[in-house]
Amino acid sequence: MQITRLRTEYKYNPQGLDVLKPRLSWIIETDVFNTLQVAYRITAAASPDELNNNISLFWDSGKIHSDQSTHVEYNGSTLKPEQRIYWKVQVWDNHNNQAQSNEEAFFEMGLLNNSEWKADWITTGLHEDTSKSSPCTYLVNQFNISKEIKNARIYASALGLYEISLNGEKIGDEVFTPGWTSYQQRVQYQVFDVTKQIHTGKNAIGAILGDGWYRGYLAWQGNKNTYGDKTSLILQLKITHTDGSESLIVSNDKWKSNTGPIIQSDIYNGEIYDSQLEIEDWNTPGFDLSNWTNARVLNHSKSILVDSVGVPVRVIQTIKPIKKIITPKGEIVFDFGQNIVGWVRFSLQGNRGEGITISHAEILDQEGNFYTANLRGIKCEEKYTFKGTGVETYEPRFTFHGFRYIRISNYKGQVSCDDILGCVVHSDMEPTGTFECSNQLINQLQSNIQWGLRGNFLDVPTDCPQRDERLGWTGDAQVFAPTACFNMNTAPFFTKWMKDFPVEQKKNGNIPWVVPNVIPDGGGTGWSDGFGATGWSDAAVIIPWEIYRSFGDIRILENQYQSMKGWTDFMIHNSTDRYIFDYGFHFGDWLSFAEYYSYNYNAPDYGYAGAHTEKELIATAYFYYTTGLMEKIATLLNKIDDAQKYASIRPKIKEAFKHEFVTQNGRLTSNTQTAYAIALAFAIMPDELRHIAAKRLADDVRYFGHLTTGFLGTPLLCDALTDNGYPDLAYLLLFNDRYPSWLYPVTMGATTIWERWDGIKPDGSFQSTGMNSFNHYAYGAVGKFLYSKVAGLNYDNTTPGYKKINIKPYISDKLDYALASLLSPYGHIKSKWSRNNKGITLEIEIPANTTATIYYPSIKKETITINNKPLKDVTIKNASSIFTVGSGKYTIKEN
Repeated sequence: MQITRLRTEYKYNPQGLDVLKPRLSWIIETDVFNTLQVAYRITAAASPDELNNNISLFWDSGKIHSDQSTHVEYNGSTLKPEQRIYWKVQVWDNHNNQAQSNEEAFFEMGLLNNSEWKADWITTGLHEDTSKSSPCTYLVNQFNISKEIKNARIYASALGLYEISLNGEKIGDEVFTPGWTSYQQRVQYQVFDVTKQIHTGKNAIGAILGDGWYRGYLAWQGNKNTYGDKTSLILQLKITHTDGSESLIVSNDKWKSNTGPIIQSDIYNGEIYDSQLEIEDWNTPGFDLSNWTNARVLNHSKSILVDSVGVPVRVIQTIKPIKKIITPKGEIVFDFGQNIVGWVRFSLQGNRGEGITISHAEILDQEGNFYTANLRGIKCEEKYTFKGTGVETYEPRFTFHGFRYIRISNYKGQVSCDDILGCVVHSDMEPTGTFECSNQLINQLQSNIQWGLRGNFLDVPTDCPQRDERLGWTGDAQVFAPTACFNMNTAPFFTKWMKDFPVEQKKNGNIPWVVPNVIPDGGGTGWSDGFGATGWSDAAVIIPWEIYRSFGDIRILENQYQSMKGWTDFMIHNSTDRYIFDYGFHFGDWLSFAEYYSYNYNAPDYGYAGAHTEKELIATAYFYYTTGLMEKIATLLNKIDDAQKYASIRPKIKEAFKHEFVTQNGRLTSNTQTAYAIALAFAIMPDELRHIAAKRLADDVRYFGHLTTGFLGTPLLCDALTDNGYPDLAYLLLFNDRYPSWLYPVTMGATTIWERWDGIKPDGSFQSTGMNSFNHYAYGAVGKFLYSKVAGLNYDNTTPGYKKINIKPYISDKLDYALASLLSPYGHIKSKWSRNNKGITLEIEIPANTTATIYYPSIKKETITINNKPLKDVTIKNASSIFTVGSGKYTIKEN
């Protein structure tokens, strides 16, 4: 038995925590079957030596008889600012084995309270025209250290984006710091261990500030300076000396400021860089700063500074172009073979003063030319001017693009695939899930889902990464969250984002369309004030609930409770006495199948006006579902009065839904796939009519032979069919490769999920340029179905976080095998089925300290073996043999 993957608040050895009771987790690895933890002991100390020798312990839990191995709260001595705590755990199992963790694990506290900030916010001392993109500000401070150094930390943040360096070297590998939050009330700071980069004697700290989300162009109305018109830095360097004394270097008006080679840096429009303006060694000790201007102190609150809860954004990988293209227009284009998010790094030569322009696009048009119309007018380009000193390597700092193709222009030299790299940038979430099967189109769909996740999880979950939007749309994230939780450890990412919901929420409980909210007037759409759309605002409740179910995290429910309650009570208040939620603007089933195009394949003309589902029907179903979640959450948190209130309201909503939207024969007033899928999935359909509603849904799918759903119906469609006895029709939809379907974009060469079912039409033309993203993850919500139904891997609804596991695949004769794996909070889970002429074989792996219920698709229990032994304690139900196992690896088949 080994104890591995020691984590604090989901992270390995985190720095800068402000949680006074951090939660500790570990994984038990063993080859022994049916292993359960029966006890643990955690010890913690200030150093590895004290910890290993059990002296001067900050915490000794003693032997705790418990099976809890995730989210165990630290309960030792009160934690202090900047304190580092080393910890280890000893575990006893039900086979009388014990083991102790060997890996070094620690967590380090942040500043904890704002009085610890001694630094000032500082900005450039130069005049800026902030009505347009201004040159990036360069800040520097030189200082001397006379004593020997034990350790050193930098605490830093910015209004805008920042990159800091120490003695000429960039600190850390994070990008887009401090991240995007609701800057009016929350600005994250980062902590950097610079012990190895600082030294006695002369030192220099440098910083570069970019506009970023703070004052760059944001949203589609040409908005700029959304949060303010001055970029600013706050930084303090805390040095602990070997004699126990401390030194503090802080940002103040003694720092120097200037501009440099970055003429423009904007998230939407890209970067303009003139290397002729580079200032060599500007951030090193001894550089002459006499021509630099003193920085200016900015009067800005420090109370908004908070620790970084989420995961850093990094350059995760690099990709070489797969080919160079000369387009029919004669333009030089490189194809990376994959729609990615990030930027390009090049190494090229040019004479002094000559330049190069790199433009970005997701797609080529019908003729094979570079296509940027769907970017809606923003530039998405880098312009670089050479200094003429040989091979020059460049990549931007404070911008990102969504692209598969780049166009090279205004360059006099030759460019090859070897000169260019695509840098893939996203939040550095730990990959946890894989899915594959015998159908290569579905495997490409899974790849597209994961690439869409990567590209749009860049500090906030954005709708798209390429046009003048890239906002934290709540509805998109809500429908995709379960799929995201299968593929990545999204818990810290979503935890960070959810903290901005109460900040942006109105006092009456209403939730905005986007978080952080940068379109308070609805973005000029005229639809509403940008608040309160059903399915979008419900993210306030549904996403924390999904994090709880996927990761066993009850703290996110505690922290978000008032926000969740506010939105639910807003719906109650505005449903009046009818219990129909028809208040305000709703997007409804956004981008559902709306018309029939006469494309060149043999399909009947349905005479179909469109799959329009009444918004009031959808809103009332969500009202019922979200109120039900709140009943469960209130019960979990022992808020009994709230639980009783929500429990009493739900039957009234269900009865109102029946009266308003359901005929006596079980037909919904909106006779659409979305209406039936939502009514079934949310259990608002009257119980006695469920089978009729399921049949109507099935009949509709058979009639069309394809889906007709939009953003809200699509995530529920296959589950609604499968859970109500029609898995064959769910597979029919999954395998369909004609428009509209999940596989149609795959057949058209997609490498990410599209915003629209027909982003590229079968005749090769494009959808409307006003809204046609080729990297938009919402329809990728089918990924949950791939994991949980096709491969059959899911958590048990009775116990969160995969403490109990369900293995229940739905076998298709169109597949030879399907396989899903997941690194759960307890360890690695695997569910694979394969079939041949001898029958079906399941290969299952269950981690220690968990149990699993397995559904084998046969009722001939006497013929089923598990690891070549007869099955015992089997229940037969719904054409399956059902049994429970503990940890271990199992092969299950019929003889």
